[in-house]
Amino acid sequence: QARGVLLDRGLALCFLFSWLANVVGLAPIVGAFAAGLILEDVHYRDFVDRGEHPLEDLIHPISAFLAPVFFVLMGLRTDLHSFAAPGVLGLAAALILAAVVGKQACSLGVWGREIDRLTVGLGMIPRGEVGLIFANIGVGLTLGGEPIIDRGTFSAVVVMVIVTTLVTPIALKFSLQRAAHKAPAAPHL
Repeated sequence: QARGVLLDRGLALCFLFSWLANVVGLAPIVGAFAAGLILEDVHYRDFVDRGEHPLEDLIHPISAFLAPVFFVLMGLRTDLHSFAAPGVLGLAAALILAAVVGKQACSLGVWGREIDRLTVGLGMIPRGEVGLIFANIGVGLTLGGEPIIDRGTFSAVVVMVIVTTLVTPIALKFSLQRAAHKAPAAPHL
């Protein structure tokens, strides 16, 4: 019944699940993701109905502060010299192609007569933040004394995330304009 408990309980659950995931040997982001599934809006609808802000609104200031810090840290971990290594830019191009083609293939699973699958697929392309997190974890892990993900591979992942993030809004604008021109006009009464 107390006001303001949604944010602290939500963060506590997220931290608890992150810690538990780490304890069992998984990346903490896996636990945070599981907590996010549990914290679906339907579970705290009573709070919102009585005037509380939704959890997404409550954590917005935290994410607005931490998201840029995360991306700066990922940028600092990128070794610019690794781009001169053979194959790094080729790997980046292959990752970009895989991101685009893979998301378009996934959009084929969207059913409905009026759904523009191209736009759905384009909208899914810039989802590399989690890839950055796992690549960053891989840079710190070793197997037989060798890092699981070397600096060149990490740099290729960073390039893929940057390119897909920058290209997607332009591609979506084009696709949405194309869909608007293709749609039949509503009859005038």
